[in-house]
Amino acid sequence: MNQPFTLPDGFLWGASTAAHQTEGGNTNSDWWGFEHSGLTQIISEPSGDTCDSYHRWREDMDLLAGLGFTDYRFSVEWARIEPAPGEFSRAALDHYRRMVEGARERGLRPMVTLHHFTNPLWFAQRGGWTADGAVELFVRYAEAVVQALGDGVDHLCTINEPNMLAAMASVRNALMSGALGSDAGVVPQAGMLLPDEATTEALIRAHRAVVDAIKAIVPRLSTGWSIASHVCHPLPGAESVAEEFRRPREDVFLEAARTDDWLGVQAYSRHLIGPDGPLPVPDDAERTLTGWEFYPAALGDALRQTAAAIPGVPLIVTENGIATDDDSRRIAYTTEALAGMAEAMADGVDVRGYFHWTALDNYEWGSFAPTFGLIAVDRKTFARTPKQSAAWLGAIGRDRVLSRALPSPLGA
Repeated sequence: MNQPFTLPDGFLWGASTAAHQTEGGNTNSDWWGFEHSGLTQIISEPSGDTCDSYHRWREDMDLLAGLGFTDYRFSVEWARIEPAPGEFSRAALDHYRRMVEGARERGLRPMVTLHHFTNPLWFAQRGGWTADGAVELFVRYAEAVVQALGDGVDHLCTINEPNMLAAMASVRNALMSGALGSDAGVVPQAGMLLPDEATTEALIRAHRAVVDAIKAIVPRLSTGWSIASHVCHPLPGAESVAEEFRRPREDVFLEAARTDDWLGVQAYSRHLIGPDGPLPVPDDAERTLTGWEFYPAALGDALRQTAAAIPGVPLIVTENGIATDDDSRRIAYTTEALAGMAEAMADGVDVRGYFHWTALDNYEWGSFAPTFGLIAVDRKTFARTPKQSAAWLGAIGRDRVLSRALPSPLGA
């Protein structure tokens, strides 16, 4: 991208969050139980109050809208909405309806995610996704949400990263066998494991069933799901190995989206693949706080690979970002990532929006240490402080122009 790139009309420009990572006090969820299970080898601290966004969502939206963002992706929490089987909380449904209305009032178009990694504890205790009737229970929950939120939502994501959910089922198996390593954080470890096949099949059935149910209630609602992009880079001679690595971890989930209104692409880094499988991050590579390689070109690569796998399906970047305590590196990373997106779009890849991960420094599935946020959050006072990256990225939402030029330092 040598010249500035103008975003098309209607392009979604926002930031993403997840309920469990920001709301706090999600006591009826399986993750709350997991955090207090004593598995300190992968859970270094519980989520607790996180960012207290369940009560402070208005402040979060005010900041995003004031910064220039036009869209906000957030999830609703199944464990709050249906804390016991068949018992739906009208107060929780009203809460999320107010969030949708509040976003609209501030000029933010809400994208709502029905499921972002967490389940009600009762759902997990009955066997989770592979138990009899699990798909029907998810459909029942989804119908309640869509009926409550009314016509305020245009884009709805059924399940966030089902490929990671299926891999986390393998994490549970590894925990029980004692085969999991000692690095903190469940989600970063899950990406390398082979997804559980039964969970994969159940999630695909759930997605298709929920889309059908939603369309029966609100036919105009634009539906899809988001997939974690592995961005495999094979060494010479390892192309077939990379294909075998990708197929169960990504491709089967892409295939399930062929008839969707859009597909969410979530890209952060890449996997180098050698003749024997994934290789470690090169010794001379810059690493992020999650240990991933600093590789902003992953976004453009992910968009091109996804478009080639399921041609004709519009794409939305539903997550892209970097865990760092150096905001200048966040801006440098995102500048290059957006350049890759613009170049893919110029080459004909149909991209309809970009959501940065994440709006707030929050709970990253075992630890608060990996800071992905555009906005810093004080753990004691919950005070929000936008970073320079937030002002810079929000300004793009107002100007609708992408450029490779880095901004001047704040206050310069």
